Amino acid sequence: MNEFLQLVVDGVENGAIYAALALALVLVHRSTGLVNFAQGEIAMFSAYITFTFYQLGLSIQVAALAGIAASCAGGMLIERTLFRSEAARQPLVAVVLMLGLFLGLNSAAGLIWSYQVQRVPSLFPEGLLRVGGMVFSYQMIGTLAILLVICALLHILFSYTPLGLKMRAAVSNAESCRLLGIPPGVMLSIGWGLAGGLGCLAAVLVTPRLFLDPNIMQGVIIFAIAAATMGGLDSALGAVVAGIVIGIVESLSGSYLVGSDLRIVVPLVLIIVVLTLRPQGLFGKVQRARV
Repeated sequence: MNEFLQLVVDGVENGAIYAALALALVLVHRSTGLVNFAQGEIAMFSAYITFTFYQLGLSIQVAALAGIAASCAGGMLIERTLFRSEAARQPLVAVVLMLGLFLGLNSAAGLIWSYQVQRVPSLFPEGLLRVGGMVFSYQMIGTLAILLVICALLHILFSYTPLGLKMRAAVSNAESCRLLGIPPGVMLSIGWGLAGGLGCLAAVLVTPRLFLDPNIMQGVIIFAIAAATMGGLDSALGAVVAGIVIGIVESLSGSYLVGSDLRIVVPLVLIIVVLTLRPQGLFGKVQRARV
């Protein structure tokens, strides 16, 4: 029984990482209407920027703040240079641009920082908290706390603030926004900037466990996309819940069912099951259109 509970705890820790990156995907989707397949590589590149600040002598916490700020600016720059035109908002063109961004950032990171594995310290103190027969790391506790805060802040942003309502309106009807004096381009840039900062935070949270190299987020992004899809691409809470569920199922199935080599199949199966039964996701809203 203790082994089972410990596997659940380990799954929650993994799921928290998936949920953090899934939140960035949800943020991009809610503010731009796109699913950013290159979000993992943006997060990886942001982690290297944070690591560079750390090497310059800043504490890891200050370096993370500086990296998040730089990533926000980078996200806005990406939107302004690649996704601002009308052609880039076509689904097929957007997918091609994202694939190019994926490959470009991965190659650029290897060129600038090399493919040597780097060790990045954690934002939280080292150590374990023992409760009964289970062991909780301070890394997991801190990550979950950050996730809950971010989830609450995103809900408040999109539901109760003028900025969030303007960002949602820019996605729904850009032409009407222009007539009302709301610049859709600025709203989209803000969404990409916030997603860039959130992706940086997710990468900083995952690198102490997996080490830092240009390919670090390629496995994580698959689980993050699964979490965002399962939870509903318009629901921050859904991304968090689905990410943790995927982490737990992955941990249990990897130990009891399919083995560690086939764990990546788990999120794909969950996506198929959930989208078959509930296409909008567990927490997503049904889209209704007037005819």
